[in-house]
Amino acid sequence: MNKTVLITGASGGIGKELADRFAKDGYNVVLVARSEDKLTELAKKYQESYRVQATVFAKDITLPGVAEEIAAELKKKGITIDYLVNNAGFGLYGEFLKTKLEQEMNMIDVNIKALTIMTKLFLPDMVKRRQGGVMNVASVGAFYPGPLMAVYFATKAYVLSYTEALENELSGTGVTVTALCPGPTATGFVGRAELGSSKLYQSGVMEVGKVADEAYRDFLRGKTLIIPGAIHRFITSLPRLLPRKVMTRSIRQRTEQVDR
Repeated sequence: MNKTVLITGASGGIGKELADRFAKDGYNVVLVARSEDKLTELAKKYQESYRVQATVFAKDITLPGVAEEIAAELKKKGITIDYLVNNAGFGLYGEFLKTKLEQEMNMIDVNIKALTIMTKLFLPDMVKRRQGGVMNVASVGAFYPGPLMAVYFATKAYVLSYTEALENELSGTGVTVTALCPGPTATGFVGRAELGSSKLYQSGVMEVGKVADEAYRDFLRGKTLIIPGAIHRFITSLPRLLPRKVMTRSIRQRTEQVDR
């Protein structure tokens, strides 16, 4: 019987690329995102091209009770989740005093709350079966403070810390927990976060396919921390070598808009 992976934020970017790779290798997929048209199109492609089962949930997982509804519907259909990819998330650019509280609360709901709830719902059964894996998508920003994106960087620090703690707790259970920490990547994230003209993204981004290739391979190998790209692995080592204030100033300089 084919194993099944549930992916949030599956309609585009890293989530969609990971779904492509799982489906191509014969995994059944459960696709979760708000865009019904995109998910339906993907599901049709996977069913026709790879002969796998594709289940679609066009829902906003930040709304109260939605994650629980998804879990209940999957149980009703007899679909067991072997792998969970918590990919849904977004960023917000701007000084904290000028950004909108509503957007930041929504970002916390997506990046932290929904991720935690989804893990809480599907992880226990994986442990009972003594097999499975959870991938939480964080960021290289999880390793340091992020002026001009203060709340976003903080949410990703939570994801990284939470993931590494779970990995320790689950040692010996047969279930792996992985944090994917990509650097700047060519996805829709850049436009939504209004980062296209920042020095960080002007200096170059990784192709989303390359990020997904490394993430997919290392996740199935059970790796705890995945940082695609040698330059990003180097960058994440700097907080151990440089004073915190130096790193914070450096990140601000990299995040500032080019036209400022």
